Amino acid sequence: MAKPLSASKLVEILRAEGLTVHEVRNWRTHNRNSKGPWGPVNGVMIHHTVTSGTDTSVDICYDGYSGLPGPLCHGVIDKKGHVHMVGNGRANHAGLGDGDVLRAVVSEAELPPDNEADTDGNRHFYGFECINLGNGKDPWPEVQKEAIEKVSAAICRAHGWSERSVIGHKEWQPGKQDPRGFTMDGMRSRIAERLRSHKPPTKPRPEYEPFPGSAFFRAGRHDKRITAMGKRLIAEGCGRYEVGPGPEWTEADRKSYAAWQHKLGFRGKDADGVPGKASWDRLKVPASQR
Repeated sequence: MAKPLSASKLVEILRAEGLTVHEVRNWRTHNRNSKGPWGPVNGVMIHHTVTSGTDTSVDICYDGYSGLPGPLCHGVIDKKGHVHMVGNGRANHAGLGDGDVLRAVVSEAELPPDNEADTDGNRHFYGFECINLGNGKDPWPEVQKEAIEKVSAAICRAHGWSERSVIGHKEWQPGKQDPRGFTMDGMRSRIAERLRSHKPPTKPRPEYEPFPGSAFFRAGRHDKRITAMGKRLIAEGCGRYEVGPGPEWTEADRKSYAAWQHKLGFRGKDADGVPGKASWDRLKVPASQR
């Protein structure tokens, strides 16, 4: 079980996986939450649209139709492998399905036959509709299948799930056949391989200047770190500069730093304007190339 990802986080992980993501209209607040709970989430469900054409398919999945209001999924995967986000929250995509299947997904066990419709799937699954007629003849371009793999892997990775947390609608609800045209076992194998061997690039952690010691800050000291410190003090609303800051330690630097110490709650000799390690580390002065 897991708390649903925020709209911003979902877009972030999909793009980090190398996907092209389109945000459709007001998708971030478009949901069916008024009709039932959203979460805890347990897996990803894959569908086909039984439609053709990207714009038409995306509009249908956003708006829904008579008797079944949208969103009809969270994202639409087109034949170019692009993902169109249409909903954030509860969506009308899974319907009632087999509670035994849900329990297997939660425990990441082998799926049993879906022979009952007794459990609300809209609460528990992210849903992605893939543009395909579902007639067994409409082709599945490799870029589209790769996008399904990437979407699923990104969400699984974010929640700490394995490929067994990804199922097809046909494995959830009796009588459904989607997605038709590839096997879910084959797709899960692809997802498992991606989870093992494809890691999205991580953002480099920012580097900050280590504390140079209080003795460093004395009259006549000239160093790029003092300029960087002054810029951070200004950003924190503590700058007391008429001109600058610059690379030479001045009385303006001391007064500015004293304001920073006061902002942190230091008083007396602990707020004399001479940097100490505790206040310096919290200022997070960017590392400079010296």
